[in-house]
Amino acid sequence: MAELTTLASPLDVGGVKIRNRVFLAPMSGITDEPFRQRAHAHGAGLVVSEMVASGELAKGRAGCDLRIRHSGLPVHMVQLAGREAVHMAEGARIAAGEGADIIDINMGCPAKKVTGGYAGSALMRDLDHALSLIEAVVGAVSVPVTVKMRLGWDESALNAPMLARRAEQAGVSMVTVHGRTRCQFYQGKADWRAIARVKQAVSIPVVANGDVGSPEEAATILEQSGADAVMVGRAHYGAPWIAGSIASIAGGVSAPGIPHTPQALADYVVSHYEDMLSLYGMESGLRQARKHLGWYLDRHAPDISAERRKRILTSFEPGEVAAELCRVFADGAQPTSLRSAA
Repeated sequence: MAELTTLASPLDVGGVKIRNRVFLAPMSGITDEPFRQRAHAHGAGLVVSEMVASGELAKGRAGCDLRIRHSGLPVHMVQLAGREAVHMAEGARIAAGEGADIIDINMGCPAKKVTGGYAGSALMRDLDHALSLIEAVVGAVSVPVTVKMRLGWDESALNAPMLARRAEQAGVSMVTVHGRTRCQFYQGKADWRAIARVKQAVSIPVVANGDVGSPEEAATILEQSGADAVMVGRAHYGAPWIAGSIASIAGGVSAPGIPHTPQALADYVVSHYEDMLSLYGMESGLRQARKHLGWYLDRHAPDISAERRKRILTSFEPGEVAAELCRVFADGAQPTSLRSAA
């Protein structure tokens, strides 16, 4: 895996130095402040906020402030989504005012509630309009602007190379490409070789994304795409340390903070749970945390009874949840780090 070693080196993104080349992908409803802090602590090179709707941010909608606020990490990167240039520009100015070091534009989300509003990957169906948003954001802030996209809307319109080239000409500092079309959603296998066409079209850094969850996969996507970095998304479900683990293996060092014993894992999950309750408040925090608890159980304690699982995921008593998590892991659940060990 000779290519893997390159992931341990720093990367310059529009003058912002990134410590290594294994990134945590922005994931809506997942990469909130507690999750990003953990991924960074484990060694991820760059962590990105969950997607923020620029229109809601510009209008001061409740909850947006939690998504863009600075969490004290060395590089604060905020992802914006939207379809109106005026809102994208204002959202970028607000995010930069909150300390964002990099603004990322979402042109890759396949969710119907996003594309139905002509945002996310729907923008790849109208590159002129997509460029008007990019130009508005670049013109609104002095920090680097990046774009995350897919290969295209469908197999008949694989226009990521053209969008990336025009984005670079408009002043974008880096592009990330998920190796699927929008119409594929997350089905099938990501086409890592297709990302190479984007790399050949631009001189700015290209980040390869899609189906990466192990050092072997990271090395292969680099080889097939020629990309400068990799971005890891869904492999982090129940394991915020995946990107950091890959980066650490690339650098020949141990990833910091990964729980290696049942007790350490129990403490880790309970701490994450409590941090989410603190961030969102009790009512919202309970709802937000359940998906994470479900992923931790799926990954590290798949054999627990349906009754115990239901008790953990439906309880309104944080103390009871914490106690039950400790009992589950004390009963023999084992931490798993990378996908190959899951």
